[in-house]
Amino acid sequence: MAMIAAIALLIDALIGWPQALYRRIGHPVTWLGRLIAALDRALNRGCARGAKGALAALVVIAIAVIPAAFAQVWLGPWAAAILAWPLVAARSLDEHVRAVLHPLRQGDLPAARAATAMIVGRDVTRADSPALSRASIESLAENASDGVIAPLFWAAIGGLPGIVAYKAINTLDSMIGHRTPRHEAFGAFAARLDDAVNLIPARLTAGLLALAAGGRARAAFTTARRDASAHRSPNAGWPEAAMAGALGIRLSGPRIYADRVADEPWLNPGARDPGADDLAAALGLYRRAVALVGLVLIGAWVA
Repeated sequence: MAMIAAIALLIDALIGWPQALYRRIGHPVTWLGRLIAALDRALNRGCARGAKGALAALVVIAIAVIPAAFAQVWLGPWAAAILAWPLVAARSLDEHVRAVLHPLRQGDLPAARAATAMIVGRDVTRADSPALSRASIESLAENASDGVIAPLFWAAIGGLPGIVAYKAINTLDSMIGHRTPRHEAFGAFAARLDDAVNLIPARLTAGLLALAAGGRARAAFTTARRDASAHRSPNAGWPEAAMAGALGIRLSGPRIYADRVADEPWLNPGARDPGADDLAAALGLYRRAVALVGLVLIGAWVA
């Protein structure tokens, strides 16, 4: 199974998911998204919304995983690796964060805000350079786990069905796993399932970021162990706190959403606010962590 994960990562690192292909056929995650949206419209009403949400989640997972399992058996591991490739987002994440970094370094705050708004859910319309850097670094750390390490982990464990199941669960959580009046009950099962499947990968991502930090590895490990539990998410705090410790900056803290102000605690409190140079350093740290996991997968494949 390590072979499937390694090849999928290699293809993604080389070409990502080309825009021409996206315009022509979309992306597997968008296909899942349409299915989830349809089930949300059809089932998220009336009584027993929690049970209906659990049923919707299981239907989505089954529709995704059953064909993946047959494909791996019938087509073999090489084809399974190619089919798994779109579900690894290493290159896409790098590109989206670089799109913030360039205008931020040029002092072009409107362009940096527009690029940051593509990767975070908070309101950044009035954000200054430190706030934009902080938001982008947090998104990079969290998505390093959700979009790269976790899919590779589940591909290494379960092959194509494993990575497909993970992406189905993660997409369910991103669409219906919110604590809003509409999805509080309907998305509860999906949210808890997402927490469970990210439990190990989030901590693994924190460890990889710490190892990639070189001389600041101890600071990254210490900050992750000390501050991760302060985060609102049981998993996202691990890679974010590790990133904060590795760079010697503070992350999280108060932020503005469309309908509210979230007074979140700081990760690595007392450290300085980040800037554009820290965002560049975070990208370098992320790339080294991805390279590390690639080497591990190749080693496991060869062994």
